[in-house]
Amino acid sequence: MVMRWDAFLAAVQERGEYSSPEEAERAGRVVLGLLGAHIVGSERAELAARLPETYALVLLNPLPAPEPLSPERFVRATAAWIEGATEETAKWDVSAVLSVVADAADEELMGRVLLQLPPGYDLLFGRPQPL
Repeated sequence: MVMRWDAFLAAVQERGEYSSPEEAERAGRVVLGLLGAHIVGSERAELAARLPETYALVLLNPLPAPEPLSPERFVRATAAWIEGATEETAKWDVSAVLSVVADAADEELMGRVLLQLPPGYDLLFGRPQPL
């Protein structure tokens, strides 16, 4: 089922404790643009199909990543794309957006998405994996 735009944005705004929907929208675009460069194939398409159209397009048309980013470098890259962000605030942005994305996906799809990412992304999605 596709998550509605207003529901997605409201959830990101609440989790990120943003003062405006615009802040939540900016975080969503940046984080999903970076995430899209790291997920390929049917997993990216299936994840996009569960998101509002605007965010689905961001996920499906990312800037190419020359190499997979570790979770720490993913957070640093997010900070670089959001004006005035620090690594601490970017970690908050990433977790707010990715936890809502994880809610839109089912456990099986999230498992396949996490297999494509370097270790540690489970924590960014708010879905710690057993060791």
